Amino acid sequence: MKINPINGATGTRSRNLWHQLNRASQTLLLLLLASLACHSQDLQCSLKLANLSQPAEFLGFQLGMPKDQVKARFPHIVFGPIDDFGVSKMTINPHFDSRIDATKFDGVRSISLDFLDERLTSLWIGFDSTFRIKTVDEFVSGLSESLRLPDSWKRWRSRGRQINCADFQLTVTMIADGPSVRILDQGAEELLAQRKEAKAEQQSAATANEEPSEIVADKRKKVYYPAGCELAKDVAGSDRLVFKSVAEAENAGFRAAAKCK
Repeated sequence: MKINPINGATGTRSRNLWHQLNRASQTLLLLLLASLACHSQDLQCSLKLANLSQPAEFLGFQLGMPKDQVKARFPHIVFGPIDDFGVSKMTINPHFDSRIDATKFDGVRSISLDFLDERLTSLWIGFDSTFRIKTVDEFVSGLSESLRLPDSWKRWRSRGRQINCADFQLTVTMIADGPSVRILDQGAEELLAQRKEAKAEQQSAATANEEPSEIVADKRKKVYYPAGCELAKDVAGSDRLVFKSVAEAENAGFRAAAKCK
């Protein structure tokens, strides 16, 4: 069978053209994927607390500010006690405390502040329906503009939006008829979690090292004395029995001594 030279040349050109188009398509695809990856990185929030400006919505509060500075601003406010982890909290209700100039907190329903080691690590502000910003999207837009945040907010629960940056987290949601905003120091949260974990490990180790308490029983009176009962010392040696637990003593037919229940 003879091959038409014209058709053979045409087929070769077609195949070459197909390979060229295939290589071009692959190149375009790689460029597109690279572009999408760069765009995704650009949308990540790398902003840090140290470089964060203070928008009007934060009412002059700033994460990291010492408790004394807040106390100087609100001298009559009582701070909560400091717990075992160094945390204390306080709440300000501008329109329910006559000692506060409510005109400086127009539209503010409540302010909650958390401190770790005497420094502000969490700020939550709830606004009422009279506040100038009415929706979550409007609040997010305003914060993004004033703080120069990228468009990497994610949906949070049913009505909110949240963004995680280098060392802080911002959450905006609706409560009742007004928006609320919370800014959280994530470094402080990690430190708090470490302290709680360390204490839990210490408690677990202490429990594991505790020697089981002995239950002393009087075989003549058929009673046992719970651990720590002083009357156990009066049991004569000939009448003295020792059990590892209350259950063991009761299974042996002993009852708890009336004066040590």
